[in-house]
Amino acid sequence: LTLTAPDELPVALCTSQRARGVAVRLLPILSWLPSYPIRSFLFYDVMSGLSTGVVQLPQGLAYAMLAAVPAVYGLYSSFYPVLLYTFFGTSRHISVGTFAVMSLMIGGVVVREAPDSMFPIPAANGSNVSTVDLGARDAQRVQVAVALTTLVGLIQLLLGALRLGFVAIYLTEPLVRGFTTAAAIQVCVSQLKYLFGVRTPRYSGVLATVYTLVAVVQDLGSTNVATVTMGVACIMFLYGMKQLNERCKARLPLPLPGEIIVVIVATATSYGMGLAERYQVDVVGVIPKGLLPPALPQFHLFPRIATDAFAVAIVGFSMAISMAKTFALKHGYRVDGNQELLALGLCNFVSSFFQTFAISCSMSRSLVQESTGGKTQIAGLLASLLVLLVIVAIGFLFEALPQTVLAAVIMVNLLGMFKQILDIPMLWRRSRLELGIWLVSFVASLLLGLDYGLLMAVAFAILTVIYRTQRYVHRGVCVCVCVCVCVCVCVCVCEYSGIKIFQSNSSVYFANCDLYVTSLRDKVGTYGCARERIGLHFFQDRDRDQDQKTEAEKDLSDPSGPPSATVNLETSDHSWVSSVCRETIVYTHRVTCNYRVPCTAHTPQGHLYLKVGFAEVGAEGPSSFCKPLNRQPSTTLL
Repeated sequence: LTLTAPDELPVALCTSQRARGVAVRLLPILSWLPSYPIRSFLFYDVMSGLSTGVVQLPQGLAYAMLAAVPAVYGLYSSFYPVLLYTFFGTSRHISVGTFAVMSLMIGGVVVREAPDSMFPIPAANGSNVSTVDLGARDAQRVQVAVALTTLVGLIQLLLGALRLGFVAIYLTEPLVRGFTTAAAIQVCVSQLKYLFGVRTPRYSGVLATVYTLVAVVQDLGSTNVATVTMGVACIMFLYGMKQLNERCKARLPLPLPGEIIVVIVATATSYGMGLAERYQVDVVGVIPKGLLPPALPQFHLFPRIATDAFAVAIVGFSMAISMAKTFALKHGYRVDGNQELLALGLCNFVSSFFQTFAISCSMSRSLVQESTGGKTQIAGLLASLLVLLVIVAIGFLFEALPQTVLAAVIMVNLLGMFKQILDIPMLWRRSRLELGIWLVSFVASLLLGLDYGLLMAVAFAILTVIYRTQRYVHRGVCVCVCVCVCVCVCVCVCEYSGIKIFQSNSSVYFANCDLYVTSLRDKVGTYGCARERIGLHFFQDRDRDQDQKTEAEKDLSDPSGPPSATVNLETSDHSWVSSVCRETIVYTHRVTCNYRVPCTAHTPQGHLYLKVGFAEVGAEGPSSFCKPLNRQPSTTLL
């Protein structure tokens, strides 16, 4: 053994190449901007940016209503985060900014922390009826939203710094789709008051959707006819435009901007006819010109909203990374989950000092940005500049925009989420467990609120993982396809004399070790297999597998032993996911059982239970032979 002297040890030098690598990882824009092909990309990015921008404007105004803050803060949230994501994000196609589900979650927290009852105006002239100080209420609600956004950014930055981008895998596709479907229903119910022009309080927490729906139905007698007429007309027009864009997308160079057309026409109609003064139609109101100076959040709010901030942070990241991976797979590049966490964290944390609320990836805008030919985040940058133009110059033109139009924009943009109801029959045919996850996520989120619903859905998903690890299968050979299958799923499955196959779906650990041994004992006792010698061995490579297979064949063919049967079970479902594999024990009259599993798969408690279980069935206990694992699973079991 030769030791290296301390002065001869390699020194990690900060070379220019390493510095450039670190810079590219922290600023992904440096990986593509220096080689940006202006001639082939710029035109498409400009057109995509303009198309995305005209969609982002009405959505920013509308989603601010969901977040229970004045409309102008939706414009702020559509500018600062998009600008930052251009430099720090790894996806070239997603459109970050305001998002309906995130806005609804923020609105629930804001209404809970700053309800109308906190800002009463004493009644005048001896009247018992008090009103609400809207100015003070809105100012406090903005501070709650800003504090929540700051915490969301800090949580995402911490998760990114700890390289915990993998947390999104615990939000499985059925869970997310059930969650977003429930969120879509909650969003639409919350917008009914604006669609019908009724003045009902906003509820949050458990059964908030039920309370809101009941309140709207009770106040239908005071419906504003002008408001509901304009709202329904806008819904019909927007739906028709979406259908036209879908059917004629091959013929249209760009999708028709239905949202901005509706906003312009409705604003002009409202201003020209004086709908706010003559028909009491609720409008957006004052939109201040220019950007706000940076300000610190109210830190005393942090303890009360920390749990909500964690839920918002995880949901926002999950939505963004799922859409980013979809586009990356389609266009042939990679996205970094940890860098996406850092990018979203920076977007939320830095932007919160400029009075924004938490953002994520909008599915509808991302589809517009990608389908209109966007190549890079230059398209997102141009969209944010269009929003900036409205903020600093022409925002006052939208002050007469009726709120019912924004409600129509929100509802129509959620139609895609409502179609996720069709997942139920598909999941019923494919996987009942995944259907259970979908239904639990949907029902819990709809009735308990998005925060508690998400927590319950994740807990149920984890329980399904434990349930899957505790399922054990009795297998045989299907004569029609010559593979090893469960004896209960195919009528043409046969079993060879003296051979029984016992299979679990995971390694043995604390959650399933007792059930593993119990099921093993039941199977062996039920089928009455002779137990002369059953061994448990760990095999590391194919050479050792072949040697053991040859020895077992010789042992089985020994005429001095009892009659036995030999069969090759060609399996195609052995796969490695992290350190988990499928485990199969083959029992015969006289056989060395080949049990292929990594040495790290069994916990000490699981190994102890295996020893006890093998002793109970009269078998030789598991051996402790273990060497470095070759991660090529065996496809032939003897």
